[in-house]
Amino acid sequence: MHINRLKDFKRILIIRLSSLGDILLTTPFLRALKKSNPQLNIEFLLRQQYKDLLIKNPNISKLHLFSRNDFENLNLLNKLRREHFDLIIDLQNNFRSRGITSKLRGEKLRFDKKSFQKVLLVKTKINLLRNAPPIPVRYANVIDGIELDNSGLDLLTDKEPSHEIQSNDNLIGLCPGARHFTKRWPVEYFIELGKLLIQNKFNVVLFGGKIDKQYCERIANEIPQALNLCNDDDILQTAADMKLCSAIICNDSGLMHAASSTGTKVLTIFGSSVREFGFAPYNCKSIILENNSLSCRPCSHIGRESCPEKHFGCMKEIKPEFVYNELLKFLKND
Repeated sequence: MHINRLKDFKRILIIRLSSLGDILLTTPFLRALKKSNPQLNIEFLLRQQYKDLLIKNPNISKLHLFSRNDFENLNLLNKLRREHFDLIIDLQNNFRSRGITSKLRGEKLRFDKKSFQKVLLVKTKINLLRNAPPIPVRYANVIDGIELDNSGLDLLTDKEPSHEIQSNDNLIGLCPGARHFTKRWPVEYFIELGKLLIQNKFNVVLFGGKIDKQYCERIANEIPQALNLCNDDDILQTAADMKLCSAIICNDSGLMHAASSTGTKVLTIFGSSVREFGFAPYNCKSIILENNSLSCRPCSHIGRESCPEKHFGCMKEIKPEFVYNELLKFLKND
């Protein structure tokens, strides 16, 4: 489909049910869609727990919330089935989203996940993704001729920064969590890095959601001076707090993309994943630290719960002192 057809459309439904980072990565595409036709009503179907990511987004006219309750979801799908959308864009492209799309009325487009190329890179290390664009561009490529602007991700919040963080300066944020083990830099390394930062007159603040609490609490127990702002997935509060940091140090995670949306510098540590998958920090001041000496990377396109080679060298060989020195260079380089 060419972009010229959008001028005749009134309603579009975007489907991207999850997760935190993947939904934020749709926001440059949403801006481009709205710019192509300011009268366009863009509606978005996503899981209920992620609604705050888009609730303040001015490019969206309506959110449809997919819940954990099958009966509620059936009612929602019946309601959507009675609607008519000029265009339905499936940016998830998995079994569930294809099932939803098949039941709805309207012209349909689907995001190319490049699953074969990802599996080929993981299993054989044949890299057909070397020149692949980042995920926001690949989302936009479902429509010929659409162009993204040079801005980054949108995560809009009207919350004020936490009182505790407002009284500090020279703040460095640490995000020790990630959904999968092989994407998590060791917690003991975060502790060592945090102590280095404190010794050198930085203030340390910890960010995370529900699944990250154990890591943040462990760091806070070892570094009493650290400010632990890990919360129950209040992403809008986290975004407001991140804006006051000089830099955020994180794993390849949803919070990495949240940090990327705040205008704060982002230093990301990649373990089992690689930037060719398209999920690097998007259009923000960022650097990626990774161990390129290993032939076993990437061992998965989503992450694993243990290192298949038993050495976990992709993370363990990236030492805290190295990360600290790279951070200093990053902070000096505007």
